[in-house]
Amino acid sequence: MEQLIANLSLGFSVALTLNNLMYCLIGCLLGTLIGVLPGIGPVATIAMLLPATFTLPPESSLIMLAGIYYGAQYGGSTTAILINIPGESSSVVTALDGYQMARQGRAGPALATAALGSFFAGTVATILLAVASPPLAQLAFKFGSAEYFSLMTLGLIAAVVLAHGSVVKAVAMIILGLLLGLVGTDVNSGMARFSFGVPELSDGIGFVAVAMGVFGLAEIMKNLEQNEEEREVFLAKVTNLWPSKQDFKDATPAVLRGTALGSLLGILPGGGAVLASFAAYTLEKKIAKDPSKFGKGDIRGVASPESANNAAAQTSFIPLLTLGIPPNPVMALMVGAMIIQGIQPGPQVMTERPQLFWGMIASMWIGNLMLVVLNLPLIGIWIKLLTVPYRLLYPAILVFCAIGVYSLSNASFDVVITAAFGFLGYLFVKLECEPAPLLLGFILGPMMEENLRRAMLLSRGDATTFFTRPLSATLLAIALLLLIVILLPAIRKKREQAFQEE
Repeated sequence: MEQLIANLSLGFSVALTLNNLMYCLIGCLLGTLIGVLPGIGPVATIAMLLPATFTLPPESSLIMLAGIYYGAQYGGSTTAILINIPGESSSVVTALDGYQMARQGRAGPALATAALGSFFAGTVATILLAVASPPLAQLAFKFGSAEYFSLMTLGLIAAVVLAHGSVVKAVAMIILGLLLGLVGTDVNSGMARFSFGVPELSDGIGFVAVAMGVFGLAEIMKNLEQNEEEREVFLAKVTNLWPSKQDFKDATPAVLRGTALGSLLGILPGGGAVLASFAAYTLEKKIAKDPSKFGKGDIRGVASPESANNAAAQTSFIPLLTLGIPPNPVMALMVGAMIIQGIQPGPQVMTERPQLFWGMIASMWIGNLMLVVLNLPLIGIWIKLLTVPYRLLYPAILVFCAIGVYSLSNASFDVVITAAFGFLGYLFVKLECEPAPLLLGFILGPMMEENLRRAMLLSRGDATTFFTRPLSATLLAIALLLLIVILLPAIRKKREQAFQEE
């Protein structure tokens, strides 16, 4: 306990410096803004901002990027409640009851419940992150190359299980990501592979170019298909903000359940905020005495998913910071940001860079507090922003993307690659292929290959090393079990139903 208090005081001493407070505020404001604006999620925004983080100290850049992620969970609920447009995919279910509450003149209590529930969930998840990380990092030090390879295999299979839509498409996306990760120079032999004689590809395909193209540019193309008329909406008026006693009575158990479920699902590979909010809403509906109230303005339909998505957004940092494994696309981008800063993600971050590790954890609590204080007074401004026509927004976003990618290595080739991945990302949208597994495969591919080769070298080419080491064998057994479960017809049908509400 004493050690934990000492670690947290170190974290707060880092997070409360004027510089880091400013970047935390910028991250929270940007996150809320992109949560409010439909069509630009945290993945696209973080991908676009990666080049800007080069010049910042590692602590400041990661504090800002983390703020964007959990800030987007707050912002998405504002528009979901007020105008029935979920700014963030994790706020889709919040719109079901939140918008009905707004139509009944109860927009204030709905927004306050979302903000307070998110703050409570964020606080609990931050404490959980601080408590669970040290023992998990200690366990990670026992991992050898074979265990890391098995853990990454489990991570990719879990991403398939929890990906939306077709299992076959999710597997195909992961394989494509793994193959793209192989482009470049072979670490062992020093020979260029899959570069097709293009010198710029000898260092591999840039992570920022892939992320920005597949998420950022593809998102813009998808939004340009919609007519501006479709964005004409009913604007709810916000009067009394404070929830009534009955609202508190109904919302409190839902917030507690949502926080618990979100904290658990955030840790799982492929999970994250979207899955947590859907699962929390489904759970509330299942245990309610009268499920017919849901979808008609029930406060539990706002409290539970909002708490769940915020808790999941924060606990998804646990596998990233302790094992170096990204559980979802946003965390994959955080790995990219850490590598750009010369930091190798994994358990050694806690011991080698305690200021970064604990400073980031402390900043999450400060960021959550900032979001509660900022969000409710700024509602009017966010709604005004929604009246800006998209035809004025997207050229600015495109220019910003191009400048950002070009500034990476001052090479126009990077801009061309980003554009190519933008078209590929748009093709994925049309084919209903989720790009998240591709990004996870792309990030984990080189790491998997490195650990596979190292394990084979250490065992003198004996492949049974993966099954004879207890920890590695356990992880592979869980991966195999997940694969069998997902292929069972009954489970597959249930899984399809779970994502149908979208």
